[in-house]
Amino acid sequence: MANIGQVVDGVLQDANNAITSTKKDTRGTGELGKDAFLQLLVCQIQNQDPLNPQNDTEFVSQLATFSQLEQMQNLNATYEKSQAFSLIGKDVIVNTEDSTGRETQVAGKVQYVNASGANVQIYVNGELYDIDDLYAVMDESYVKSICAPTIEKSYKHTYDAEKPNGLTVEVSLGEDDYAADEVAVVINNKLVDPSNFKLDGTKLTIFGGAFSDLPDGSYAVAVVFNDKDYTTIEDKIAVTVVNSKVTPDTQKPDEGTDKTEGDGEETDKTGEGEKA
Repeated sequence: MANIGQVVDGVLQDANNAITSTKKDTRGTGELGKDAFLQLLVCQIQNQDPLNPQNDTEFVSQLATFSQLEQMQNLNATYEKSQAFSLIGKDVIVNTEDSTGRETQVAGKVQYVNASGANVQIYVNGELYDIDDLYAVMDESYVKSICAPTIEKSYKHTYDAEKPNGLTVEVSLGEDDYAADEVAVVINNKLVDPSNFKLDGTKLTIFGGAFSDLPDGSYAVAVVFNDKDYTTIEDKIAVTVVNSKVTPDTQKPDEGTDKTEGDGEETDKTGEGEKA
């Protein structure tokens, strides 16, 4: 048993050293352990007023209260660790401070948990953060909604064969695990030849050749990104194609000629049934 000294100016000198030593020799957690409590109890007994000693039941009650407190602390530590381990692989936001001391937030995926010391720590973006600094845990669908590739604006374009032209679309290639670096273009359920479009940074240019062989009509242009989910945007680009041209065969008949259709055959009639 540790040597308990005198109380000097209201401070128990040796007891403080014993408590500090006990904390260092146990788990290094800075918590008040059983050995330290017993030393305090012995010190309390040795320094009690002989004329008014404490009842032994009071000591037992103190020990029971301390045991309950210790169990609650252990339970809380276990729960905290289990919470931290459940975060592995999830996207989180952590409160931290930058080099100027200003509070800021860091977002990233939890890669592993360090539970070897007094404080449970999570490893995010190459740094360890205390679990107490955790600000938010993000659902995967929410992360995808803000990080996946997208096309913010809507585009309407008319392609005229007589004046063939293409269009340029501003795209977002996504972030982090949802980032893409290539795209494919689909029109009328067919892949467009890569020679008919070009991705330059966040600008996607679709050349007129992508529409030159399409029948007249309106088409939705789908853009497929090569992120891990192959995100497809098909409601942002609408193109109207006009590929028909006026030719001599489709010109308006001469005046005085009546063009009629009958039984699926086309005939030309003039005057009183005489053929022109």
